[in-house]
Amino acid sequence: MEKTLSLFPLNLIVYPGEDLNLHIFEPRYRQLINECLEEEKTFGIPAFINNKLPGYGTEMHVTTLHKRYPDGRMDIKSKGLTVFRLVNFENPVPGKLYAGGEVELIELADGFSAHAVALTERLERLYNLLQIEIDYVATTENLSYKVAHKVGLSVEQEYDLLTLETEAERQLFLIQHLNNVLPVVSDMERTKQRIRMNGHFKNLDPLNF
Repeated sequence: MEKTLSLFPLNLIVYPGEDLNLHIFEPRYRQLINECLEEEKTFGIPAFINNKLPGYGTEMHVTTLHKRYPDGRMDIKSKGLTVFRLVNFENPVPGKLYAGGEVELIELADGFSAHAVALTERLERLYNLLQIEIDYVATTENLSYKVAHKVGLSVEQEYDLLTLETEAERQLFLIQHLNNVLPVVSDMERTKQRIRMNGHFKNLDPLNF
């Protein structure tokens, strides 16, 4: 399904269902958000990475105008709705200050996957090593989107995950990433322990020669 969206490129990745708070200060985006509020329309955040628009982004809905400043700046709360692929990009839209374009909305497949158990096992190991409290529910729909920002992905990797259309693909992507990361984090923790023990009295078992 194709749709015309006002576009707000950012150097970050937003996933469907994610809440995003934004401080709006540029005149072009003040105009864009004011129109979204007045006309109850959505806007798009295409990913802007390495000074390029690689093509995918997320349709957003403004949920709350949190604060409007006397000079026109705004603090808003927004939520990700669905992933899109850019069909064309026009900057600026005729008669407007902001960019826009046609997008193809990506219909997401089933939000559950049989890989959830393997993924959550690795998440628990990572969070235990980092001494971080777990703040997700393993059985939640689209688990990959809920944890993608919390496993140490680069923005490029977060973008790659955004382009995957099934939860199974996304969970396998995260499992592979955690398989690579966990040994590194574990080695770091062992190094920290050795540093902490340096200079302490050690109770060592006698060696038999």
